[in-house]
Amino acid sequence: SYFGDKSSCVENDNTWNLTSSSSVQGLNSTRIGKSPLSSGRSGCRGHTPLMEYSVTSSSAVSAHSVASVIVAIVEGRGLARGEVGIASIDLKNPEMILSQFADNTTYAKVITKLKILTPLEIIMSNTACDVGNTTKLFSLITEHFKNVSFTTVQRKYFNETKGLEYIEQLCASEFSTVFMEVQSKYYCLAAAAALLKYVEFIQNAVYAPKSLKVRFQGSEKTAMIDSSSAQNLELVINNRDSRNGHTLLGVLNYTKTPGGSRRLRSNILEPLVDAETINTRLDSVQELLQDEELFFGLQAVISKFLDTEQLLSVLVQIPKQDTVKTAESKITNLIHLKHTLELVEPLKATLRSCNTQLLKAYYNSLEDTRFGIILEKITAVINDDTRYTKGSLSMRTQKCYAVKPNINEFLDIARRTYTEIVDDIAGMIMQLAEKYSLPMKTSFSSARGFFIQMNADCSTLPNGQLPSEFTKITKNKNTYSFTSADLIKMNERCQESLREIYHMTYLIVCKLLNEIYEHINCLYKLSDIVSMLDMLLSFAHACTLSDYVRPEFTDTLAIKQGWHPILEKIAVEKPVSNNTYLTEGNNFVIITGPNMSGKSTYLKQIALCQIMAQIGSYVPAEYCSFRIAEQIFTRIGMDDDIETNASTFMKEMKEITYIIQNANDTSLIIIDELGRGTSAEEGIGICYAACEYLLNLKAFTLFATHFLELCHIDALYPNVENYHFEVQHVRSSAGNKEKIAYTYTLSKGYTEEKNYGRLKAAEVSSLPSSIILDAKEITNHIAKQILHRQKSTPEMVKQRAAFQLAMRLVQTARNSRLDPDSLRVYLKALKKKYEASCLSHRPGKNDEQE
Repeated sequence: SYFGDKSSCVENDNTWNLTSSSSVQGLNSTRIGKSPLSSGRSGCRGHTPLMEYSVTSSSAVSAHSVASVIVAIVEGRGLARGEVGIASIDLKNPEMILSQFADNTTYAKVITKLKILTPLEIIMSNTACDVGNTTKLFSLITEHFKNVSFTTVQRKYFNETKGLEYIEQLCASEFSTVFMEVQSKYYCLAAAAALLKYVEFIQNAVYAPKSLKVRFQGSEKTAMIDSSSAQNLELVINNRDSRNGHTLLGVLNYTKTPGGSRRLRSNILEPLVDAETINTRLDSVQELLQDEELFFGLQAVISKFLDTEQLLSVLVQIPKQDTVKTAESKITNLIHLKHTLELVEPLKATLRSCNTQLLKAYYNSLEDTRFGIILEKITAVINDDTRYTKGSLSMRTQKCYAVKPNINEFLDIARRTYTEIVDDIAGMIMQLAEKYSLPMKTSFSSARGFFIQMNADCSTLPNGQLPSEFTKITKNKNTYSFTSADLIKMNERCQESLREIYHMTYLIVCKLLNEIYEHINCLYKLSDIVSMLDMLLSFAHACTLSDYVRPEFTDTLAIKQGWHPILEKIAVEKPVSNNTYLTEGNNFVIITGPNMSGKSTYLKQIALCQIMAQIGSYVPAEYCSFRIAEQIFTRIGMDDDIETNASTFMKEMKEITYIIQNANDTSLIIIDELGRGTSAEEGIGICYAACEYLLNLKAFTLFATHFLELCHIDALYPNVENYHFEVQHVRSSAGNKEKIAYTYTLSKGYTEEKNYGRLKAAEVSSLPSSIILDAKEITNHIAKQILHRQKSTPEMVKQRAAFQLAMRLVQTARNSRLDPDSLRVYLKALKKKYEASCLSHRPGKNDEQE
């Protein structure tokens, strides 16, 4: 092995007891010493051995079309139940991510984490799923991930001591600080032990010593967005069509590399919570927008990079068996490595004159001498003109002649033989073309090898058929593809010659890799730089297509004329813009309005803008300021899904329970149409109780409802504000009917459309007019009674005005950038507003929105 002694980094234990399943059934059938991938497992997908991957250029958009992450999960027992350790590794990226945290009985954090990872396979201990005694965690995971393969292994493989040994042996020196973070994290270490052993088992390969990037991912560094909220907001998957790009990822994804696309997706699902880090990103985006030459220059270089992470993954794996396929893959990936390293200098040159902190740091990182050392060693052995190319024959030629001549005499002889065979094939096809007077040409595919292709109308052929010596004939329109017995034999000779070439080239490549291996960890740095630059370029690109602005971070959520980013992409016309304003003193907003007036769209828009700001993107608005949200919760109802049934009601209760159990003072909470799955009386009661609980937090909450009774809660809580979506009543040309015209405009106060269009719908139906008049009269009478009971006393009005004044003063003290004269004018205006509120303010009055 060119990476050293295999036994130094793995156990010499090839017998491993596994049980694999996609359900709880069949868990007693343990297979010993046999690959679970060849056992016909129910619900499992086959794995492509990582050592046979080759890095190819692929669409960044489809980077996540095939799952490639394997996850091991273990939970504490007894008093430690609820403490969960997770280890994950992407088969296309040599990075192991460790997590450990305490979760509650809903295991919301675990489910959210797994939804973000989108695993190909989940590994758990066999004790977690004993028939008749399965743990709640196992049951929930299998319920949420029905299409994911599950494999159970013996509990003894979840060994924290072995996990720490693995990390000490495999972790690259540049990431060795992870030891300090995980030494006492026993459950994630146990998961790491089982995961690495399993990956070795299925891949038939081991990771080289000191080659893995290992990091501990604490939940405190990113915002938590639960899987239900991610689905409600359509962050990465469209709810109507999973292939549709109408998602936040689709709006922002102009990445050029698979790594950039993966990073963008990960950031959307786990936004940052550190304002300094976010502003560093925003500074870089701003520089890219202001410097056109930098933007296009950087984009041109980044687009030439292949999947650097997958390349790394292949390079740090040691195959347990040397096969022709292994040899070919290694040669291909060395060519890709050369291609990648040749882009370092152009990338560095593009970043040389950058001014922002992050871009300067990336330039300094690219000054690493190891890039030059590796490239120098490669070019000493590999031909200068060897390049990554598209097309199977072209790439085959590159691999054959990758190694310079005169390094191995036998290799040179084998290549001359191969060249002669290829020339003979071309000559034979030319002779056949002359013999039959047909326009034949030599073609090649990786599946068929060399074959004959011809464009001709069948009427030009003798008897409308090809001569009898040709076989395996296929026709697509006027294009014929075929071969002959002699050509098949020559292809076999060609393949034999290729095998010799690949074998000898592989030996040289292995020796070369052994020399460069000690320097290869700099590629982790390069991979990180390329994916981050790609994402920042994508943010800048999105800005050039729409009028986004740079967000600020304060203790206020203030959006001036913001709009929905996904709707903008879909709609023919630009969506209607609206203002948003929440502070510590006005942190709870109740929104009312008829069905289809824009409530749900507006609520989603706020959450999407918050996420965009926290990943370092500009935001669709004229101005925006955000308070960092450590959790983002959404409960979104559907306007057309208002049936009353037990399942709808239970789903609502689960969602609101989850929010109440997990929300804190730094949360952003979006609730839409709670209580519509039950009776009006119960719905109002549930909404009122939920509101009162959330009002005790400093979280920013937006609560859309059809229950107008809820609007009067502002009389008891001065931090509640009422807003509504305006509608206009338009009479038909005949003058006898009235319809609602939606303005999608948000205004202060609660709606006057107290019956949400249901009486309007009744008017246009065939109901007798007498019944409709009675309904209106009864409705107005009830509304007056409710309003009378909920009127505020003068003392309550004064208290509310005092509270709002105090909050404005605190906010001014914290955030004001006004000069003394301007500040004096502002304070006088606050005083006048306070005095006016004490004298004339009434709850529900529709003041103009500031």
